[in-house]
Amino acid sequence: MIISIGNDHIVTDVKIQISDMLKDMGHTVIDEGTYDKHRTHYPIYGKKVAEDVADGRADLGVVLCGTGIGISTAADKNDDIRAALVSDVTSAKYAREQLNANIIGFGGATVGEHLAEDIVKAFLDANYKEDEANKAIINKIDNIATPNPDQKDNPHFFDEEIEKWNEGVYHD
Repeated sequence: MIISIGNDHIVTDVKIQISDMLKDMGHTVIDEGTYDKHRTHYPIYGKKVAEDVADGRADLGVVLCGTGIGISTAADKNDDIRAALVSDVTSAKYAREQLNANIIGFGGATVGEHLAEDIVKAFLDANYKEDEANKAIINKIDNIATPNPDQKDNPHFFDEEIEKWNEGVYHD
């Protein structure tokens, strides 16, 4: 599998650790940087990883910054990307299996080095479990990012999902 990875200057060491782990597992890694600890602008690297995934140069992506929040948000702003910010193995697995996330993000300064490895492994080991409910919610999520006249200023955009929730269709 080809994995694109990107980071900010705060977590370059963690990125290198994850990149080395991925290579040891037999994956090809596209390292979009940054490559040192000089202050940088993390959205650049989130965008580069997202473009690799969206354009098919990479199968999946991994992004990390200090908290993971900024770089995951930057990655998620790109067409055809579902970036999930997670801080545990269960969320990483869920993101892939239920939401078909194609980029995983986490805080390199907020999760331990071993947990970071476990998060990435769980994400890569999981497979999307397509069903009608997942397809419908992913379609709604994907349409949030594109101009959607049904969404803009519509307080009822998620009424159907709320109704299903109230009926007990969805379970935590």
